[in-house]
Parts: sequence; structure tokens; C-alpha cells
Amino acid sequence: MGNTSSMLTQYDIEEVQEHCNETFSQQEIVSLYERFCQLDRNSCGFIPADEFLSVPEFAVNPLSQRLLRMLDGLNFKEFVAFLSAFSPRATLQHKVEFIFKVYDTDCNGKVTFSEMLSVLRDLTGQFISEQQREILGNTGLKMEVEVPVD
Repeated sequence: MGNTSSMLTQYDIEEVQEHCNETFSQQEIVSLYERFCQLDRNSCGFIPADEFLSVPEFAVNPLSQRLLRMLDGLNFKEFVAFLSAFSPRATLQHKVEFIFKVYDTDCNGKVTFSEMLSVLRDLTGQFISEQQREILGNTGLKMEVEVPVD
């Protein structure tokens, strides 16, 4: 898949559609390809994580650093698959698996209480004091979550 929308063939579009479980229409895939090409400033076919920080909405997201871990070096097909989790047409299972990956910071297939607190820290930032976080961390709760992935 090249770097201009004219290089995106019908076969490419259908392949990407299949890869993302038909979450996007063909026209949406063409639009996503155009955006991908804008982000792929080096025209190498991959988007380095730091390019995503040039998108203002992404840069201000409190979870942007966690998302960057998932985004680094995506090709177009992977870019569309990543974005499909945000589509209203994505299945609940797909959305759960995606958010699980955001919380599973060490990528071991489990989300611990510590990882939950870490995400809470990212989400609340200055709006919750360190003392309040310590109270949450010292509740004695032990938790580990696994989500079966098909």
C-alpha cells in the first residue's frame, strides 16, 4: 500500500475491511488512508509513535503514553485495526479487549490492582491528591483480571 489514496487498490480496501471485521466502510477506509499518509511524514509506510503526538486531540489525552505503546510502528492495516476499537460498530468484545490492553501495562495478559491505580493516576492527574491515591492503594484490595481473547 503506497502513500497516496490513488495507490490504494480495491483489493487493498477489501483486505483492510476484512482485517478490521468490516468495522469501516470502503469510503471510511479511503479517508483513513489519506489521514495515515498525512501522519506518515517520512513516507515509509509506518507511523512512529511520536507522529501521533502531532495530533492535538491525541496529545492531550491522559492515556496518550499508554496508547503510544500500542501505536509505535503501525502500518496502515494495523492503524485501521487500532482505530476500529473506537468505532460505534465495533463489538463489545473488541472494545473490552482493546481497553484491557491499555490497562495491561506489562503485557502479561493480566491487569493487577497496581496497574489499575496507575491508570487512575494517569486519568486523574492533578485532580486527585497523592494522599487520596495512597488511601486507594492501601485498601488491602487484591485484584487481578484476565480477559479471554479469541
